[in-house]
Amino acid sequence: MSTENLLADAPWLTSGGTTRVLKLLNADGEEARVVGGAVRNALLKLPHGDIDIATTALPDEVMRRAKSAGIKSVPTGLDHGTVTLVIDGHPYEVTTLREDTETFGRKARVVFGRDWVRDAERRDFTMNGLSVDAKGIVHDYVGGLADVAARRVRFIGDPDQRIAEDYLRILRFFRIHAAFGAGEPDREGYLACIRGRAGLASLSAERVRMEMLKLLVANGASAAALAMADGGLLQALIGGVAYTGPLATMVAIERELGVDADATRRLAVLSVAVTEDAKRVATRLRLSNAEAKALDSMGHRWWRFASKDEASARRLVYRLGPERYQDRVLLAWARLGGDVNSSRWRELAELPQRWSAPKFPLKAADFIARGVAEGPLLGHVLTLAEDAWLAADFPLEQAALATIADQAAARVSHDQRN
Repeated sequence: MSTENLLADAPWLTSGGTTRVLKLLNADGEEARVVGGAVRNALLKLPHGDIDIATTALPDEVMRRAKSAGIKSVPTGLDHGTVTLVIDGHPYEVTTLREDTETFGRKARVVFGRDWVRDAERRDFTMNGLSVDAKGIVHDYVGGLADVAARRVRFIGDPDQRIAEDYLRILRFFRIHAAFGAGEPDREGYLACIRGRAGLASLSAERVRMEMLKLLVANGASAAALAMADGGLLQALIGGVAYTGPLATMVAIERELGVDADATRRLAVLSVAVTEDAKRVATRLRLSNAEAKALDSMGHRWWRFASKDEASARRLVYRLGPERYQDRVLLAWARLGGDVNSSRWRELAELPQRWSAPKFPLKAADFIARGVAEGPLLGHVLTLAEDAWLAADFPLEQAALATIADQAAARVSHDQRN
């Protein structure tokens, strides 16, 4: 065990909602501390994210104290001892200290306790087993401080046992390493993940999706994906070939362009070569409708960028919109271009920044005036005219537009007669 006064000056610990919760629960023989990721992140000088609090007080007592202090409480997980306190619109998840008596994934049977050591020992990784009290003293019962300093992600206790308790910890091992680790993954933990990989099949698609999308936007995503693929883990998750090389190129391209990491785009470059892949991955990971559509769009004929000039690229910006266009061109660049410093690919990727697609200027009235009847035929002639307008490179002059409208109306009239 070690205790060190490391976070005494942390602003989120010395003022605001966290202070109120700790003061509320540190009285009348009870104790509360901030635990987990917020402590880890603070030690790494990173944004703390959500603040989770552990306490010796039972859930009913937490809610009673919150009510007396005028603080809203929500019983978000009473079976596991969790109550969420809401202060100034910010949630603080408060969980009573506990011990697992039986473990089977997320349905572990627990008993509440008052032992901080036992509570730390039941967590997943040493850097997540730290706690900090209201005075800023960090309590370490599992060797987490040394692992934070070394940026080493290591299971608490026996890695095989930790994984068997919840096979999602395999994904969390790689995700936490990608976000906070350095160097190669901890070998003992890595080998345990490989030994336990059959258990991935027992996980719900929703839980896998959540971890995968978080992993893919982490700084070390490409190296973590490669380690997962080498260990035979990644293919089982996506149900097909994993393109780890293009993922690494995508990460480098995003950094070169100053583009924010996007989980769906990185998932596409990792797993999608054709639209059939997109459908498989979307089903396998239960992606949202928006994510599935984005994946499908990126997988649609991306290889055509190999021969696209700027004129044809402008037409694609018009058809897809700037965001979908950029996603597809970045995927093509990562798959086909290879050279992160390619001026040609950069020009294609940055096209939406220097050119905005105009709106199609012709309307239904333009064709009704030319004798086209309302109904399906009107929709057909509008499509013909729009295609001709795109092929002519978006002209806006009235003479050019009149010619396009005349030709489209004449073609429809000719087709009707024949």
